[in-house]
Formats: sequence, C-alpha cells, structure tokens
Amino acid sequence: MVRICMITLFLLATQLHWSFTHGSSDTDRKAFIVYMGEAPQSNVSAIDLHHNLLSSVIRDDHIAQQSRIYSYTKNFNAFAANLLSQEVQRLQENENVVAVFPSKMRKLHTTRSWDFLGMPQSMKRNHQIESNIIVGVLDTGIYIDAPSFDDKGFGPPPSKWKGTCQVRGNFTGCNNKVIGARFYNHASTTPHPNPSPIDEEGHGSHTSSTIAGASIAGASLYGLAKGTARGGVPSARIAVYKVCWADGCSDIDLLAGMDDAISDGVDLISISIGGDSASYLDNPIAIGAFHAMKKGILTTCSAGNDGPSMYSAQNTAPWILTVGASGMDRQFRTLVKVGNGIKKAGFSINTFSPNKRMYPLTTAVKAANGSLEPDHSPWLCDEGSLDANKVKGKIVLCKEGLIQDYVKQIGGLGAIVSLQEQSDTGFTFIIPAAFIDTNVGDKIEIYVNSTRAPQAVIYKSVAIHNAATPFVASFSSRGPNTISSTLMKPDIVAPGIDILAAYSKLSSVTGDLEDNRFDVYNIISGTSMACPHVTAAAAYIKTFHPRWSPAAIKSALMTTASELKIKDVQAELAYGAGQIDPVRALHPGLIYDMSKSDYIRFLCNEGYSGTALKVFTDEHTNCSTIPDIGGHDALNYPSMYLQLNSTNSSISAVFHRTVTNVGLKKAIYKAIVKAPAILKVTVVPEELAFSHLYEKKSFTVVIKGPPLNNISSLSASLEWNDTKHRVKSPIHVFLGI
Repeated sequence: MVRICMITLFLLATQLHWSFTHGSSDTDRKAFIVYMGEAPQSNVSAIDLHHNLLSSVIRDDHIAQQSRIYSYTKNFNAFAANLLSQEVQRLQENENVVAVFPSKMRKLHTTRSWDFLGMPQSMKRNHQIESNIIVGVLDTGIYIDAPSFDDKGFGPPPSKWKGTCQVRGNFTGCNNKVIGARFYNHASTTPHPNPSPIDEEGHGSHTSSTIAGASIAGASLYGLAKGTARGGVPSARIAVYKVCWADGCSDIDLLAGMDDAISDGVDLISISIGGDSASYLDNPIAIGAFHAMKKGILTTCSAGNDGPSMYSAQNTAPWILTVGASGMDRQFRTLVKVGNGIKKAGFSINTFSPNKRMYPLTTAVKAANGSLEPDHSPWLCDEGSLDANKVKGKIVLCKEGLIQDYVKQIGGLGAIVSLQEQSDTGFTFIIPAAFIDTNVGDKIEIYVNSTRAPQAVIYKSVAIHNAATPFVASFSSRGPNTISSTLMKPDIVAPGIDILAAYSKLSSVTGDLEDNRFDVYNIISGTSMACPHVTAAAAYIKTFHPRWSPAAIKSALMTTASELKIKDVQAELAYGAGQIDPVRALHPGLIYDMSKSDYIRFLCNEGYSGTALKVFTDEHTNCSTIPDIGGHDALNYPSMYLQLNSTNSSISAVFHRTVTNVGLKKAIYKAIVKAPAILKVTVVPEELAFSHLYEKKSFTVVIKGPPLNNISSLSASLEWNDTKHRVKSPIHVFLGI
C-alpha cells in the first residue's frame, strides 16, 4: 500500500481509557455507551436516572459521578460512562438497559462537479423554500471566514430552527448562512486546550460548502480548477456539529451530535465518517439515523475509502443513504519529463511550477542509506532509508511508497512514485510529486542507471477532459454488505475525485506541518466528498417535494440514477444503482416508500428481536405480530440483491415490492427486464395501471437460475416505463464464499 500523507484524513480507530485515583483496577476503565431506549416522556431527570443507575452498579457515588461522561436526553435515553468489565456486565443484566457497547473512534472518509451532474447555475430552483432548508453536517467543524460561507443576501434563520451557536475560543460566531455551530469533545484521547466549532482540519468546511456553499467566482487552488465554486443548494442553511478532532471521531460525540441535530430542526443530516460495525446495535450512526428517520430526516453517509477491497462498505443500514465515489469528466494530470525525452502524465495535485528546465534525478536504490537493514527496501523512500547527501537537491524515483516529509527534510526537491496498480486519484504533496505506472518507472530507472548526469522535471498539474466517465473510484468501498446479506450497499455514487471546495486556513493544503501553503479552497478526494453531493441532491428534491419521506427521496435518487458502463463485479458492488442525476430525480414517476414499521419488519427478518429492537423503537416489539410481506428481504427497497453461499446453490428468490405513483395522475407502466440468458427474471404483473396520484400498486419479482459455478455474479435490471418516466432497479446475484 502506498504510504503517503494524504489530504483525505485517515485516522486510526482507538479505544478510550480513563484513569481514576481510586485504586489500580480503575485504570482498566473504558468508555461505553449505555442505551436505554426512547427519551423519557416524564419530567423525571434523565441525568439523575443515569447517575442512580451508575451508582447502583459501581457502588460508589463519587466514582459514579466521575465516571459519567455524557447523557443523551432529547431523542433517546442513553449515557456514556467509563466502566470496568464487571460494571458492564451488571448493566447488561439490568432490565432497563437495552444495550451496552464500547465507544470506538471512527474516521473521516475523506465546482465543476455540479455542472457535470447537470445542475448549472441557471437551473430551476425554489429559492424561498431552499432558503428554509437546514442541513446538519457532522464533521470537523467549519471555517466561517471562507468566502463560501458568506451570508450576503440571506435573511434570518428559519423560524423552525431551535439550535444554537457556541462562540468559544477563536470561533467568532455564526451568520445567516451558517446558522448553528456546536462542538463535542467528551471522549477525545487528546483533549483540545481550547475547543470550539472552528475547523482546524479543513474537512468539515469542504463537505459543508459542497452541500450549500455560496457561489464564488474565480475560486481555485493556486490556479488549479479555476471557476465558480458553489454548493448544490447554495441558498440552504448550514448547521455544523463538530464531532471529529485530530485523533478521530468518537461514538460518544457522534451520538451527541445526532441527538442535537434532530432536535435543532435540521431537514437532512450529512455524515462523511465511518468505522467497522458488526451490528446496527453498536453503531451510533445507525442508531441516530433511525431516530432521525422517525422525525422525517434523511441521513446520508459515505461508504468508506477501503476499496477496491470487497466487503468494505460502511454505514450500510437500510434507513441510511450510503454513497460511494465516482470520477467525473475533469481530472488532473502532472507531466513528468526526464532528460532522454521520456514523458508521462502522472497523477497528483501539484501546485508547484518548476523554476528550472531540469533538475538532477536519482533513484532510491542509488541514494540508499548504506546502513540500511538488508530486508528493508529503499524503494519505499521511508524514514532512514536514504542518504541525505545523495538526495539533497535532487528528484527521487521511489517505488510503491513515499514518506514525503522525510524526503523534504533531507533536501529532496521532488519525487516520482512508480506504482504497480494504476492510480485514478491525485493527491497533494508538500513537494513536487506524481504517481506513474511501473512500466514508465522501469524505463526511468534504466535511464538513471545508464546516464552520468540524469535529469528530470515535474510540471504543475493541469486539468484534462476524461471521456470515460462516470467511473467508480478505486478507493471507494465495495459491498457485499457485511451486516445484512439481503441488502446491496452502497446505494449510489457521486463525484468524489478531485473536488474543489472550501477549506480552512488553520490547516495547510496537505494538513502537514511542513507545508507552508494555506488557502480557503482545496482539492480533495474521498467518499467524504461524494456524500455531500448526494446530501445536496436530496435537499434539492426536498425543496420541490417537502412532504416526501426520507425513503421517497432516497428512492427517487436511486431509480433515476445513471448506469455505469462497467462490468467488473467489484465495480458493480461499488456503485449500487448508479450515479445520481438530481434533475431527473425531481420527477421519478414512481417511488418505493418505507416507514418505521417497514424497517422494524426488516430487522425482525434479520434476526433482531425483543430487547434488541428497543434500540430503535419505544415499545416492546413482538416480531410475530409484525405483518409479513414475504419475499427474500422483507423490505420495499429500490434495489434487489441475492447472495449465494455455495457453488451448489441454485438461484431462487422472490421479491415483493410496492410503488407509489408520484408522476402523472393516470399512467400505465410496463415492466422492462434486462438480464443475461442464464438468469430468468419474471415480473407479476407486467403492467401497472394508475388512476390517481399517490395510488399504490404491488408486484412480485421472481429470479431463477442455475448455480454460479464459473462466475461470481450476475446483474440484471427492472425498469417500469410509462414513456415519460424510467423507474429503474438493479438486480444483483453474488456468490459470497
């Protein structure tokens, strides 16, 4: 894996430890979230209830008081505390406790894109309604001095807004664009000396402005990507919830931010954060998003940056809109030229222009440290591998790795990094650098070894047109879904490569302390950048359809998405329904709607029952009393997915679906199936006739086929077509062994 300091923030997951002075055993205390169900309706203080419960299991009132970290009281009844293992066990045995799970540290998934998605500045908008849309962003905070957050022309916040603006430290306050800002630092392993909502990383400002940044002409990163930077819904309001710090994003803070966002009056929630979870019960994003859904709030999340590995998608609950990353028709290339005439357009975001025609060039092997251990390859250009005297004043050819701080510190002027796996994403470096493929790297190595004074130059990046779009980003996490094998995730993809948006001047362009470039814009890649595109598209739909449920908006985006012309199995499990088309999604024709009861039925079908379901619902739920719609997945989802667990298993599944007419009052939709010859797809009935708006019609999809012996997957699709609308659902069969 290439070891570089990427601008997209990857933070290690850790466990929070707490020490008290009440005996050596207390050093074993760890942070847990104790979930007790719905927020209490009575006037009894939840905080007092939490303290009394803690005291009963800790058996020391003073330690119990110190142990409690935070109480959640608005939308759910829960608290976070530092606990010993025996105290966790006692809490799990308490009849009032639904679940106890450790707090983990999660990580961030980190202009032209809106034109690429068919949303030019001149497009039709409901400006007045859009101005009443409030988007809650859980991230690293916000740099409100960035031009993208200028509130010129904005009136006061919508009357529904109930949130607050925490003016602390060097955060000077909110405005009529950024109407709310809170911060949470209850569980950081390195507490901030002066915490505030201000963005010191740049990530939160980037995602927020992608959603609702004001239109700013002439935006660029040192001349790159020059144009008008704007959000998808530039008239909307932003409420920020800073839940991420230098060491990551704790579950405790994430749940607190979601609790506040739901109560503050936001219309949508955007979260470009993730981490591994074995269940929906121990995932604060899944829990918080479920409670948001019950209040009519759609939560959009990034799928993760662990691609192209399969089974890597995160944030996969069905009530979450899960987003992967795609590439758009503008990409950046960095020309590398060597003394013998070899030229190659490499990948990077290089803002540096050369001052000379050529510079001395060496390879990591020729510049290797003589005292390097035999099993340590200098090609990685990592700490201690190179001789400073042989690197100073030169460009270095590295292979499969680069510690850029190290190369700069020992006097290197630049780096050419040869990769076996071709990159599709450029990153920003603190020195001139570029990724090239191995074939070119090998030729450059031969040139250096056969030339007395080899030379090279790395030019400033330029934008080029890429006709092969859209495509799935190589880093975008793939399915299958590790929690629910009946549900295909991610749901959809959106641009996430080389996205220009607002940034924070409190962080350098690379986030590296050795970097002296600071700007209010930056170009970043990641599913973190894709997620806010979909949040904005959902907000745009909501301005025209304010009464649509979260599931209806999600369905509209999925069934109108553009199919990607990629047949690689891993790619298909990365893009879901395809790339968003926000304009088409305004008029989807039919929607697959769902409510709380549908998701409860799904959870019952997944094996959740009794006490476990109280995480999501306020009443005791007996799964045997939930009406069974039958079928493979027990869910009215816009996509259909079957996972086989054996090469001997034949393909056989039934999907029951219901669509709601939101198109023409009277319409007849006909089923159009596309499937490979080996897969038989039957739709009953094949025609749906509607006589009025919001009428519902049900149908069944039956798929049959032989075992998948020589192939790992099959893809098909069902499209309902009334000649004016194309309502498309992907059908995917995967051999998951």
